[in-house]
Amino acid sequence: MELEKSVAKKRLILFITLTIVIAWIVFLLIPICGLTYGNGLSIVILAAAMFVPALCNILTRLITKEGFHNMYLRPHFKGHMKQYLLVYFGPTVLLLLSGAVYFLIFPGSFDPELTVLKGLVASSGKPGLSASSLLVVQVLQVAVIGPIINIIPTLGEELGWRGYLLPKLRMFLSDRTALAVTGVIWGVWHLPVIVMGHNYGTKYASYPWLGILAMIVFCLVLGVIEGYISIKLESVIPAAMIHSVVNAGAGFPLYLVKGGYNMLLGPAITGLVGGLPFTVLAVVLFIKAGNKTFLSKSVISSTT
Repeated sequence: MELEKSVAKKRLILFITLTIVIAWIVFLLIPICGLTYGNGLSIVILAAAMFVPALCNILTRLITKEGFHNMYLRPHFKGHMKQYLLVYFGPTVLLLLSGAVYFLIFPGSFDPELTVLKGLVASSGKPGLSASSLLVVQVLQVAVIGPIINIIPTLGEELGWRGYLLPKLRMFLSDRTALAVTGVIWGVWHLPVIVMGHNYGTKYASYPWLGILAMIVFCLVLGVIEGYISIKLESVIPAAMIHSVVNAGAGFPLYLVKGGYNMLLGPAITGLVGGLPFTVLAVVLFIKAGNKTFLSKSVISSTT
């Protein structure tokens, strides 16, 4: 067991180093090339960076001659269809609940006139389309195709975070701690783009440190949810599905907001208040997660 843990530790360090160094180099191409963050070629660069964790999973396996077993790519649908239905539709329910909670806490931020959506309708050139019907369409789109529309790039991340980092950490740490550490590393991985204004902009107090902290908290919360279901189903597919929904609908409440707002708080779920329902679920799952390491559980199961 000690030899196995020693080898796993070297692979773990190599994976983390490769993933952060390569991703940060890719991210930094945006300012190096003089691009405006969030526009044009910078979007392509950001999309490419999402595949870095999967690439580093492969590179680590090749460099250390680990091989490609336990890639966690099999979905294991058989016997788990109820769980997959929950994974498919549950995140959309959480997204809607998150928006509702935010506007209950900040009722003055809610725009009953749907001004943003009316602007989208006007620019669409479809006079027969109403703001309320567009709102329904947006919700249905996230619910029906959200889990699959972004699944290729989200797999690019999840094959690294939940498909390699989390299983390796579980060899040394309890499931609870492994889930938390994975989320924190995932959040730190975003550091360069948070500095560029990703999710929170650049015009807030204590920029960029509060933005970095908020992103780490968000990744910790989402990482616990995605990691817990990945452990239970022994697959990265459900994590990629949840990640896909989040990418598709994280900013949905922005359609309903009026006036000024602090993105560190919300209404998007990346905000500390906007993501409260996700945080509650993460706390519940964190408590439910076991305290033993993966190797410890393997030893126990082999002796009973």
